[in-house]
Amino acid sequence: MASCIPLTKMVQQMNLKNVTPEIDISQIKVHVPDINRPALQLTGYFDHFAYERVQIVGYVEYTYLLGIPMEQKLPIYEKFVSFKIPCIIFTSKTEPDTELLNLCNIYGVPVFWTEKATSNFMAEIIRWMNEELAPCISIHGVLVDVFGEGVLIMGESGIGKSEAALELIKRGHRLVSDDVVEIRKISDVSLVGTAPDITRHFIELRGIGIIDVKTLYGVESVKDNQTIDMVIKLEEWDRDKEYDRLGLEEEYTEFLGNRVVCHSIPIRPGRNLAIIVETAAVNHRQKKMGYNAAQELYNRVQQNLVKRREN
Repeated sequence: MASCIPLTKMVQQMNLKNVTPEIDISQIKVHVPDINRPALQLTGYFDHFAYERVQIVGYVEYTYLLGIPMEQKLPIYEKFVSFKIPCIIFTSKTEPDTELLNLCNIYGVPVFWTEKATSNFMAEIIRWMNEELAPCISIHGVLVDVFGEGVLIMGESGIGKSEAALELIKRGHRLVSDDVVEIRKISDVSLVGTAPDITRHFIELRGIGIIDVKTLYGVESVKDNQTIDMVIKLEEWDRDKEYDRLGLEEEYTEFLGNRVVCHSIPIRPGRNLAIIVETAAVNHRQKKMGYNAAQELYNRVQQNLVKRREN
């Protein structure tokens, strides 16, 4: 789990204009994935002030400040910036007072500006900060986008995960990560997988070495992140093990407290893993849309038994 976000990274990601360039922001970090609109604070009420959050001043706060005499605003401004605020962001093309900028320079509080509407900007920055500060684990596997479904392929080293991913890429699907997948818990129902920066877009094939998927197959063959919708575990065929042949009941695996549908696929010579993964992805998508082929077959069998009894 990332414990903080460098302010420089947030400025670059959100395309913010720095209106206090005199302040060194290289050492400032954001620790909380939330924002605060300081409406009450600008009226002088500082109880329960969430000063550790990014402060966003929108059009409503801006127009309120325009109607207050400067001698009334100055003590409020000074108390406001005296807290250890990570930064202040003015949205909707609003601009800070010169007096506020002077106090921010004195107290070392950076001020930024964006022309984006307040509500849109808030949704964007909260989503991004939640993703950056989300709980994170790294697991051994391959993550591929198959028909829009995020399929995490797992299994022992050398079982054929990367080869299956390469075949899927040749069939028009997209690679997210090979070998190591970083999984972030975005919400209680959503997990997002990404690749470590150092191995992004690369695949290791035993006997060949490292290949650059983006260079070989083009930008449409890779993707930076993907929600994890299902897990496929590849395992050696075991004659003594009984495998699920109907799929009436879903099996699950768990990451960071979130359950994900999981299928165990036995590996034997001659099995086309890419087609199996494609079919599993489409079948999972059908189930999400309300159609379950196994349940449909079960219903037909039951109806057939009822008809035979009646006859």
